[in-house]
Amino acid sequence: MDTADKTIRLTTAQAIIRYLAAQYIDIEGEKTRVCGGGFGIFGHGNVPCLGEALYDHREELPLYRGQNEQGMGFAAAAYAKYHLRQRFMFCTASAGPGTANLLTAAALCHANRLPMLMLCGDTFLTRLPDPVLQQLEHFGNPALGLNDSFQAVSRYWDRITHPAQVIQTLPAALATMLDPADCGPAFIALPQDVQGWTYDYPLSFFEPKVHRIRRQMPDARELEDAIVALKAAKRPVIIAGGGVQYGKAVAELTHFAETCGIPVIETIAGRANLLADHPLNIGPVGVTGSDSGNWLAERADVILSVGSRLQDFTTGSWTAFAEDAQFISLNTARHDAGKHRALPLVGDAKLGLQALSAQMGTYRAPAAWLSEAQGARRKWDAYVAQNVKPGNRPNSYAQAIGVVNALCDPRDRVVAAAGGLPAEVTANWRTLDIGTVDVEFGFSCMGYEIAGGWGARIAQSELEPAQDTIVFTGDGSYMLMNSDIYSSVLTGKKLIVLVLDNGGFAVINKLQNNTGNESFNNLIADCPTIDAPFAVDFTAHAAAMGAHAERVANPAELAEAFMRAKAAEKTSVIVMDVDAYEGWTTEGHSWWEVGTPQVSAHASVREAHEDWESGRKNQRRGV
Repeated sequence: MDTADKTIRLTTAQAIIRYLAAQYIDIEGEKTRVCGGGFGIFGHGNVPCLGEALYDHREELPLYRGQNEQGMGFAAAAYAKYHLRQRFMFCTASAGPGTANLLTAAALCHANRLPMLMLCGDTFLTRLPDPVLQQLEHFGNPALGLNDSFQAVSRYWDRITHPAQVIQTLPAALATMLDPADCGPAFIALPQDVQGWTYDYPLSFFEPKVHRIRRQMPDARELEDAIVALKAAKRPVIIAGGGVQYGKAVAELTHFAETCGIPVIETIAGRANLLADHPLNIGPVGVTGSDSGNWLAERADVILSVGSRLQDFTTGSWTAFAEDAQFISLNTARHDAGKHRALPLVGDAKLGLQALSAQMGTYRAPAAWLSEAQGARRKWDAYVAQNVKPGNRPNSYAQAIGVVNALCDPRDRVVAAAGGLPAEVTANWRTLDIGTVDVEFGFSCMGYEIAGGWGARIAQSELEPAQDTIVFTGDGSYMLMNSDIYSSVLTGKKLIVLVLDNGGFAVINKLQNNTGNESFNNLIADCPTIDAPFAVDFTAHAAAMGAHAERVANPAELAEAFMRAKAAEKTSVIVMDVDAYEGWTTEGHSWWEVGTPQVSAHASVREAHEDWESGRKNQRRGV
């Protein structure tokens, strides 16, 4: 049989990139390439073959050169978040330490259920040149290598041992990354010799394909159980998680809540599901929540959780809700849907909420219940207004958040992660528009902020180029990873970065003090191995990377600097000192389980342990 027109001889690397370039996705009737491009740092493990393949597709799949592989992975995560998991970026790293640097980012994507494709160099399949540069040798298991460590942090993992293998591997990887229930990172190990080996691939494999995100209708019997429970509720509440946005179910959530008169509380990932002034938005819930949201949670008898994995910061380590409260969990993932004896409602958020709305009939939550909830929210709003007010105490995170909140455009995107800022943003930020807040707290990863901001800005510039990406970061996260300030300037992807300097890891110092311990090894001034503490000149550092940079003394100067940053054409970094002890939001918290010493030579530690453990009596002992 003549196969001249039906196959094409390509290397493994060429086939992978050609296939990616041919994959599209249908987003609201518009066809766009599902892979937005990639982030890459070349080394011997990926430049000869994969680099060659990427060069020939540099127009279809733009390649951004990162400064650190971990930062590249964070940028890819933020890109996927902005596009609501409908598009992804790949990351390519060399063999050895380059690939190892991606491990943390893969874990972040796994915890947050975000798509990211990793194309990483591997040792030679033939083993003829072994041991090679950067190879880990396991004498009793020579097949085991560094790349195998990614199995724990990947939703899909494979090693290409023959060029033909990609015909099965690539569709399976994409199916995983685009699956609403099993979404997460995909890792493909590419032995250096196999990357350059050839195969006669079917041309049909490279024909353009349009993907669609699957929407699963909940089971009719599960839906019936949920309806019965909801109609019997005297004090119902809805928890709106990140899955509401990923499922594009904001309108359906709003309609269901309004029709039934059910108040809504938000998770950290679910911030910006409702505007701050929506009458049914009672505030965030949990450890980094609000007094109003937690007031509602602890009194609710039926809780409809939509698109949340019910992480401990949402549940207050499962003390935020009454022990006899009935959960109903609408989630694409069956594992999430069944947590804590919940009535599972496995399915798509949009379809599930539509089905619930269609069958609730004339049910409305008692008016008194909603009225009380709204009263609690008004009290919380009054607290926040005072909390963010300049001059109410020394410089604080809350004051900085208030300044930016008042001056930003509704569609500007806010990025924060790790340390004290997630709690402060969640509590104090007033949502101006839907889907504009990215607080990475699924993995609580220091260093995500600036790198994630860069990735978010790349995505934002595709759809909303006139808007800004605003990054809140502490000095600790800045010191961990800051090089993508340089990346943003190089690539013309403007960021506004606020560096709020409290002299070290202040939020952990706060936890240290709250558990009865003396300040030790968190604030720079409290490190016993430092003889002469001094602060980093963040403005000089950022300026050296090409950014506009300035230091401000107070919130009034911050407001002026922020407006200059808004008007600027390239990345701006604004630095302000904040107080490590007096600058915290003191309200809105629930109990959080952390390990405290059962015995100690220090009376303050023993007392703190007893106080901490006193909150355990309210803990639901579910599964």
